Amino acid sequence: MNREKEIYKVTLVGSAGNVALLTFKFFAGILGHSSAMIADAVHSLSDFITDIIVLIFVKISAKPQDDSHDYGHGKFETIASFVIGLALVAAATGIVITGALKLVDWAGGEQLPAPGKLALWAALFSILVKEVLFQYTVRKGKKLNSQAVVANAWHHRSDAFSSIAATIGIAGAIFLGDRWTVLDPLASVIVGIFLVKVAVTLLKTSIAELTECSLPQETEQEIEDIIKSTSGVTEPHNLRTRHIGNRIAIEVHIRMNGNLTLNEAHEKTTTIEQQLKQRFGNNTHITIHMEPEK
Repeated sequence: MNREKEIYKVTLVGSAGNVALLTFKFFAGILGHSSAMIADAVHSLSDFITDIIVLIFVKISAKPQDDSHDYGHGKFETIASFVIGLALVAAATGIVITGALKLVDWAGGEQLPAPGKLALWAALFSILVKEVLFQYTVRKGKKLNSQAVVANAWHHRSDAFSSIAATIGIAGAIFLGDRWTVLDPLASVIVGIFLVKVAVTLLKTSIAELTECSLPQETEQEIEDIIKSTSGVTEPHNLRTRHIGNRIAIEVHIRMNGNLTLNEAHEKTTTIEQQLKQRFGNNTHITIHMEPEK
């Protein structure tokens, strides 16, 4: 199964789980009289929307290079990660604001409603399902080297954290008494702040790629070491690197003996390209400029 189909499979599994959970949560929230569970259902709905985004953008990013995109369409996958990060920020901000407003109401003397046990069971079930989906999706995302899939995995976990907050609040209201219903909005605010931090990390990574940020210094040093390991090649310089979706681009100048024939020089650059592709993937874009030694 090729990479695109694998990403589709992972995303569809997550979509099926999200549809089932958001339906169950809405019913549990309504029948169990739990505003926290209804909010959690809305969070699951945001997960489903991001699944659709991944399916659309990954299909585009899998297209080969053409006349209008000489480097392929890999950046569309980075855009998908960026959009997912924005969606996660929106969901997390909504959780924080909703929880904060409830805290204000509670501080003003309002008695927050106590939910039913159906909502508690729904929250516990959601935590289990979402953590399983997170582990499955993040492993697949790393294996497929897809930032969009990894980002979507974190959206699964964000829903699990949201359900944890709901579980604490619902359980506290049921087993500790009405005055402890404040645990629900308090936990939601704490979890929401954590989710904002996760979302910001995803956005920073996506923005770095979209703005042509270089690869980490240790990776560039590894590239130079691979180049210098080729006999007769010296002084790699003017090294430029960047991400193009799930692959990388490397541009570099090297020096060789000026008396080498064109065939000999070509053989050495081909060897370097093969070594770099063996390390960083066959789809690595490599441009090598040859110069005579001084």
